[in-house]
Order: sequence, then C-alpha cells, then structure tokens
Amino acid sequence: MKKLTTICLLVLTFSTAIAQKKKVAVVTFYANKMVEFNELGAGFDFLLQDILQLRDDPNFNLTPILNTYHDNFFNDYSKEFPFELLPESEVLSNTEYQNFTPKFDVKNYDAANYLMHSNYKYIYEGFMGQANEVAMAKMFADKADGVMFVYVNFAFEKGFGIGSTMTIKMRATTRVALYNKSGEKVFAFYENERSKKTGVMVGGVPVVKPEKILPMCESALEELMGDLRKRIAKIVKKSEVKL
Repeated sequence: MKKLTTICLLVLTFSTAIAQKKKVAVVTFYANKMVEFNELGAGFDFLLQDILQLRDDPNFNLTPILNTYHDNFFNDYSKEFPFELLPESEVLSNTEYQNFTPKFDVKNYDAANYLMHSNYKYIYEGFMGQANEVAMAKMFADKADGVMFVYVNFAFEKGFGIGSTMTIKMRATTRVALYNKSGEKVFAFYENERSKKTGVMVGGVPVVKPEKILPMCESALEELMGDLRKRIAKIVKKSEVKL
C-alpha cells in the first residue's frame, strides 16, 4: 500500500510538472530578401539597384530554405528550449494578431523586402521596438508566458583574391529573441555562418544574379543550421528562470 502511494505521488508530481511547463508564442518568422553588402567595404553603393532587382526576381526564391529552417526550428531546435512553443495555429488564426498594425510597419514596396513564413506578420523587434514587444506579450498573455521573434538575413563577405579579382561568400545570420509576459527581454542572440559555396567579382563587381546568389544563400543557411541546436542549448540554458 505504501509503495502504491509513493508511485501515485510520483505520477502526480510528474503530471504537475508537465502541466506547469511554460509556453512561448512565436509571433514572427521571416527571411530578409535584401542581401546586405556593407562588409564588401566602401564604394559599393551602386549595388543597391542590383540588390533590389534580385529581391524582385521570382527566380530568387528563398521559400524552400526558409521552410527548411522553420521546420528544423520547430521540430528540432525547439527541443532545447526549457519551455514549449505554442501551436502555430493558435497564433496565426488569432484575429487580433492578424489585425495588429505594428510600429515600423512595412507596406507596399518595402513589404517586398521580407519573405514571411506562412501567415506570420512582419513585426519589428529590437532597438526602439518596445511597443511591439509589449503589445505581442499582452496579446498572448492568456495562452503563453512569453513571445519569440525569429528571422534570418544574408550578407556578402569578401572571400579570397586581390583587387578586382576576388571571390565572395555569403553569410547567413539568424536572430532569436524572447520576451516575457511584461514585454521584458529574456534573451536575444545572433548566430551566423559563412557559405561553403562562393561567388565571383568581375572587374571588382559582384555578379548579382539569382542563379549565382541563391546557391550561396542555401549553402550559408545549411552551414548555420548544422550545429544550431547545440548553440541554442548553451545560450538558453538559464532562460526558464527569467521567463
């Protein structure tokens, strides 16, 4: 009888621990289609027009790699968090969320800069983004203990060579930021990796064509995802205490 009571208490304790596991709502998930070129150095402002044309080219399709990153994030990397992610359907089907107009909202031409996953909204987070962070935290306070913002962007980096004869690399960077119910930051971090695949400069000018740039973006994100789960595990180890 005593043994049975002990077992029941253990089951009850375990069940309570599961029931009390905190939840977090991911409120934005996107890729920035405007490939950055600041790392190439001064004198490359003329590339902006090429980058805009690349952004609008249907052949520069980042959807498959964004989908892969999203699926890995929710199905694999999320296992390292000391909390559960709220089912996406509870976020994306929320009428208040879909009708929300964030601070620094993007519309029309500028909206093309961002490739959203599924029906997520572009919601700015970070420097001067407190209004959005607090609004999202309050919006899901009845369902989640915090809200998370996730995005990935891409940037050119110089490779090997001298002068006008040089290779270029692509760097993929992801930012993951978590805020508690009050909209206070729990953690925010960047992780990045360079592509194995390279591009070239012709006469000192990068070749900005979808067939050249897309494989580099794919390679960079693949490298980033390679050990991202381990990196996340180290970074968020103490986050549950702050949530």
